[in-house]
Amino acid sequence: MTSERVSLQRSAAEQRTEDEFYAVYGPWAPLTPAEVAEVLARFDRPWWVVGGWAVEAATGYRREHEDTDISMLACEVPALVSYLAGDWHVWNNVGGVLHPLGGQWATVDEPDSQLWLRKNASSPWVLDIPLTPGCNGRWTNRRDPDHVADITDVTFIGDDGIRYVLPEIAISYKAAQNRPKDALDLTATLAVLDPARREWLRDAVARQAPDHPWLEHI
Repeated sequence: MTSERVSLQRSAAEQRTEDEFYAVYGPWAPLTPAEVAEVLARFDRPWWVVGGWAVEAATGYRREHEDTDISMLACEVPALVSYLAGDWHVWNNVGGVLHPLGGQWATVDEPDSQLWLRKNASSPWVLDIPLTPGCNGRWTNRRDPDHVADITDVTFIGDDGIRYVLPEIAISYKAAQNRPKDALDLTATLAVLDPARREWLRDAVARQAPDHPWLEHI
């Protein structure tokens, strides 16, 4: 496996969308998973890396990453805000509407919303945290509320000692957007899945979109 990362190729429309996003919300300078682990080294609640970094940890496929996403149970938000207080500002993103957490907003009203993290108002955003609705402390699939499991059953510990979501779950979340980078991640993931996990992925994508173009490849 090459040590060089594959560069992402963006269309003019994709670049325009990204530029418009930055113009509204400000710049991003994402932490790497290793840097996130340093920030959360003493945080005693479970969290795990999702998205393209999870695919990379499972497959070894290295590509450029535009962001770093982790997840945790929504019920752990107050503990996270308390842990980061004084060092980082935590904002809740609900459908594009942002408000800071802490003080009058101790936790989130929408358990499937996101958190954004930055040092202060003049600093770039560094981390996106799509929250996982919890069920008695267990993981719940954001795409399929009937899929409830222990966190250890839907994640793995990478060679770097960091916990990641299973790649087939990461891919099932990516199916809704089906961007070029997601198709690359799909190809990498299919190469490491056994028949049972591949069948699970196919069923998960089919439940979201019975005519999804990925189905003929899975």
